[in-house]
Amino acid sequence: MRDLYYKRNPQARGSSSTISVKSYFEALAMNEHASTLASGSAEVHQWIGHDMRATLCRMKSGSVLTGMGDKVLRLWSAESCKYMNEYNVPNSKMLVDFDFDENKIVGLTSSQVCIWKRSGPRSIFQSRGDTFNHGLCMSYADPEVVIGCEDGRAFVYDMYSRSCSSIHRLHPSPVTCLAVTDDQLIVGGSTFGNVAIADQTSGERLGLLKSAFAPTVIRCLSFSANSHLIFAGSSSGYAHCWDLRTLRPLWETRVSPNVIYSAHHLPGDTSTLAVGGIDGVLRLVCQRTGETIRSFIMECPPSGIWPQAASRKEEGP
Repeated sequence: MRDLYYKRNPQARGSSSTISVKSYFEALAMNEHASTLASGSAEVHQWIGHDMRATLCRMKSGSVLTGMGDKVLRLWSAESCKYMNEYNVPNSKMLVDFDFDENKIVGLTSSQVCIWKRSGPRSIFQSRGDTFNHGLCMSYADPEVVIGCEDGRAFVYDMYSRSCSSIHRLHPSPVTCLAVTDDQLIVGGSTFGNVAIADQTSGERLGLLKSAFAPTVIRCLSFSANSHLIFAGSSSGYAHCWDLRTLRPLWETRVSPNVIYSAHHLPGDTSTLAVGGIDGVLRLVCQRTGETIRSFIMECPPSGIWPQAASRKEEGP
């Protein structure tokens, strides 16, 4: 790899450049990825995975987790779309949010946390001491889970001691979505269109990001550690971007006529943001400007296609 690096950059040999070989190839891969998304051919896979509507899905390390409508969480291969496993939700409970990693699945009900081992039984998280009520959203980063509640507070729980380590007042209104950064900042959206930032260690609220199009409900959040940007999707169809260093908006663009429920990007990608909502359109947005680069329209697959996938190719923007 180093030989290829010097072949592509002969001027770097013997220089005092601070750009590492790893950083160079990471940037090269991200540029190729962005170029392919913007103008390359695309293959859209669709399949019926649940008897009822699946209202949430998460993707991690080549796996996709779906569910919430029929009290069953199902795990799929992102590469082949094949069924891998499923996890049953307690009969008396309704999940409102979930997340997972390579070892466990963490699900939130209005008053409890459920934990499934990927290869073992389920356990119900019985909190000790302070308890939360009317949990609406969560963000999970082992060993802690942060829970956003209807009363505007965020509860931080240690999943191993099963105790609440801190409580943070984020908003006077319900916390609608959460994100936790690598340097332990809690970012929480609200029904008023604001995004609060709190230091998980000190408990101090560091800032409040405001939308020019409030009141609108912030439905999803995503944080880019590389560019220090916070992205959000709202009920009015806007995608929002703030700079965490200045706490000021960079852009706010209405990318959809309907609510935006999801906004994501690859961990090292500083060019493309994927946003989606209830209109069945996946939009790729430029992280720097908010301009829509490309759109993919999803179609309902024929009935009875499960667990096999239906696919369709799309060419160009």
